[in-house]
Amino acid sequence: MRVICYNFGMEKLNLIIAKNLSELRRQNKLTQLEVAEKLNYSDKAVSKWEQGESLPGIEVLYKLAKLYGVSMDYIVGEEQAKPARVTSGGLTQKRKRIITLLSVLGVWLLATVFYIFFDIFAHINLWTLFCWAVPASFVVSIVFDAIWHNQRFLFLIISAFIWSLLLCFCLQFVNYNIWLILGIGVPLQLAVLLCAWLVKSPQKENEDGKTR
Repeated sequence: MRVICYNFGMEKLNLIIAKNLSELRRQNKLTQLEVAEKLNYSDKAVSKWEQGESLPGIEVLYKLAKLYGVSMDYIVGEEQAKPARVTSGGLTQKRKRIITLLSVLGVWLLATVFYIFFDIFAHINLWTLFCWAVPASFVVSIVFDAIWHNQRFLFLIISAFIWSLLLCFCLQFVNYNIWLILGIGVPLQLAVLLCAWLVKSPQKENEDGKTR
């Protein structure tokens, strides 16, 4: 009888935690993949928590409570206070995207100002400024993604930065040498892919550990 009651209690707890985690994620306008990246888990693990198929550990519950701006008691259903709709750093995902976009636009605005200045006062056509604005924009995106621990497109942006930087370098200094671009870019791209794989490996191990 005690075993039956215990199992019933655990199933009820699973459902409560699953419901609260799902609601909290939606209130904070996050996807399962975004939550998984912040916790260094896979989105499959997050999906299992929200469906009540498995329970996150105490350490993960603490991280989830901190991410959603609530207490651990709220997540397990022992506290009825309404959660605060916050994300890490006190900014919603929408505001983070707006800040990143405005910063990128600032790069292009700065390039435009310098172009007009040199064109009017020095009569120099520095059209390459707009070429260099491309990798500079990727740098801004990489910085903000690193600050906010957003790995969803981080390695894709790093790859774009590498190739755009090499292209600008060749346009500016070495007269369109495509073989130089490939000779430097390919090894760097392979290094980025290797780093991406190394980052994803712990997430897979965490998921396997929870499944067992």
